[in-house]
Amino acid sequence: MSDPRLTDLLQAVPTLRLKTDAADLEHYGRDWTRRWTPAPLAIALPGTVEEVQAVVRWARQHEVAIVPSGGRTGLSGGAVAANGELVLSLERMNRVLDFDAVDRTLTVQAGIPLQAVHNAAREHGLQYPVDFASRGSCSIGGNIAANAGGIRVIRYGNTREWIAGMKVVTGIGELLDLNRGLLKNSSGYDLRHLMIASEGTLGVVVEATLRLTDPPRPSNVMLLALPSFEVLMEVFAAFRERLQLEAFEFFTDRALHHVLAHGAQPPFSEVHPYYVVTEYESGDEAQEAAAMAAFQACMEHGWVSDGVISQSEVQAAQLWRLREDITESLARYKPYKNDVSVRISAMPAFLQETQALLGEAYPHFDVVWFGHIGDGNLHINVLQPLEMGDEAFIAQCEQVTTLLAGSLQRHAGSISAEHGIGLVKKGYLESTRSRAEIEVMRGIKRVLDPQGILNPGKLFDA
Repeated sequence: MSDPRLTDLLQAVPTLRLKTDAADLEHYGRDWTRRWTPAPLAIALPGTVEEVQAVVRWARQHEVAIVPSGGRTGLSGGAVAANGELVLSLERMNRVLDFDAVDRTLTVQAGIPLQAVHNAAREHGLQYPVDFASRGSCSIGGNIAANAGGIRVIRYGNTREWIAGMKVVTGIGELLDLNRGLLKNSSGYDLRHLMIASEGTLGVVVEATLRLTDPPRPSNVMLLALPSFEVLMEVFAAFRERLQLEAFEFFTDRALHHVLAHGAQPPFSEVHPYYVVTEYESGDEAQEAAAMAAFQACMEHGWVSDGVISQSEVQAAQLWRLREDITESLARYKPYKNDVSVRISAMPAFLQETQALLGEAYPHFDVVWFGHIGDGNLHINVLQPLEMGDEAFIAQCEQVTTLLAGSLQRHAGSISAEHGIGLVKKGYLESTRSRAEIEVMRGIKRVLDPQGILNPGKLFDA
């Protein structure tokens, strides 16, 4: 081990696992973005909270930046280590620590995968309802760092709503025990919510107490084919009025094209320009009748061209695959991603403006739209043409993102709905937050991380 700082680290934390092989540096030094070349100093894999604290204190002493790392499934560059940082991976801290049947909470280490949380909750007859396609690889700590949302926000909300408490190691190595699972706590500032969506810039989440809820009631899945973009909100209103929606997701024909090329089966004999997959509570005949009434009303108005209702759990999974496999099917094209949100009431006007803006700006690019229409969140993926170089492609996309940021500002929206700001959207933060707000954020960071060692350059520059 040639770097004397790493020798000092192992002397300070002799039980710490450390990786320095080139393959490990590349693997742990990046997230799902591929714009930056990973170049971390090393990968630290602590097994205890005390080891995390010791690593942070060492980093502060040696003025080494730390990039906290979970499942690295992020899409904003928030987990990228490209400038000699120490990657602090929580993957070994992946256990369930406690279940409380009275409080209906599950306490876990931050490195536990979301799927393992789902399984643990199910073992106790309950559910942790936050869910998204990367459930098998993303971690709870990463979910907290980004306030991840996913496919069921319309029913259950974001990660924030399900965090009863957490333990966090600050940039000076102190351990904060935030909220301690309390339902009511008005004793000063709720620092727990400050940590959520902070992208590892204020502290390293090492433990979380999660709220659980009743297991999901019987549900059904319907796939709808839409003739135009303009009717999307009409269909949403018709289904929301009649049903208890679990999810309402939309995607375009281009999204379906890539998922089918990735191995999925076509749902209809004809190609339609837009699609919706919706899941709704369906425990009795009345609810099924309401679903059919919603479908028939949309057909009569010309808002829906075709549809299919799942007849089994297998078919429901097949229909969901058409939506959940989009991101994976696009990965090989190195897409430029925009993850934006507006209030649901502002969605029709924003959709109209954005569709026109992107149609004019990207006439020759393959643009793939999908999103969580029920909570005002759109994902816009621009695929890089094979003949275009990386720099030219990113430069053109960023010009359009500047226009998109202006549109979001006019509609009081956000440049990042659930992916975080990271490196990718740092330059557009002022379209969402005022300069006064950003200065307050900087001040908070200086208190919790006075030397600026935690995920520097992410979210905003010091």
